Amino acid sequence: MSESPVQQAGLPFLKGHGTQNDFVILPDPDGVLTLGPRAVAALCDRRAGIGGDGLLRVVRSAADPAAAALAGEAEWFMDYRNSDGSVAEMCGNGLRVFARYLVHAGLAEPGPLAVATRAGVLRVQVGQDAADGTPGGVTVDMGRAALPGPEDIQVTVGERRWPARNVNMGNPHAVAFVEDLDHAGDLFTAPLTSPAGVYPEGVNVEFVVDRGPRHVAMRVHERGSGETRSCGTGACAVAVATARRDGADPAVTGEAVTYTVDVPGGRLVITEHPDGRVEMTGPAVIVGAGVLDPGWLATLPC
Repeated sequence: MSESPVQQAGLPFLKGHGTQNDFVILPDPDGVLTLGPRAVAALCDRRAGIGGDGLLRVVRSAADPAAAALAGEAEWFMDYRNSDGSVAEMCGNGLRVFARYLVHAGLAEPGPLAVATRAGVLRVQVGQDAADGTPGGVTVDMGRAALPGPEDIQVTVGERRWPARNVNMGNPHAVAFVEDLDHAGDLFTAPLTSPAGVYPEGVNVEFVVDRGPRHVAMRVHERGSGETRSCGTGACAVAVATARRDGADPAVTGEAVTYTVDVPGGRLVITEHPDGRVEMTGPAVIVGAGVLDPGWLATLPC
């Protein structure tokens, strides 16, 4: 953590979640914070820190070298980190929570907005809150899925092995269809994937079962985080992989296809359009805010 007035006055933070995929939110509009991997891991620690599946740093695109080239398209950059401190290209649930925060903080209005990510500029639609104060849903244009080779990918857990579909949603996914979600094991450690070297930077692994017509359920091991209650890019990858398994390809038929994807933390609705765009709709909630103690901040590793 950088030395700054923050360590004298404390660091404001918020906590939010999307289908129980939870995040530490750090407002840093002017890009003054320096967050090393160990500091991020400490903040995300569920016993000694705030706790979260990841961290969202909210910074103006123009103030961060990683997004400065996108500043003309999107004012705000979602600097996303996994709970182990590693940098990730994108997080779908995190993007919904990020957009919800911008509206919550008065930095954006409900409706359409653009957010810069390491996977490019993505479009978000923040719904109006209901009359009873229930937050409106958030729809994210997740971009286009890529289905690169190879086609002989396999996922292994213990003595079980399944073929998997390689889907890239700005980050890599291996989608395996299984008979029972319990067959995925405890997911404390990453499932094995083969052939060796196919995912040099790691991979998110989804295990999928059918629940009904165009309705599936999944569990996921997210690289850098372990099993999480939800994964937005993973749900999109699952919907695309399931559509292809079912013989549905909007680019061929000219008709959008929609799947309901149940995750341990709730439900997401995924639509793939004929032009290849994948949209995800689901809840995003800000649950609280506070200030980190400056004395504790001073103990954080770099």
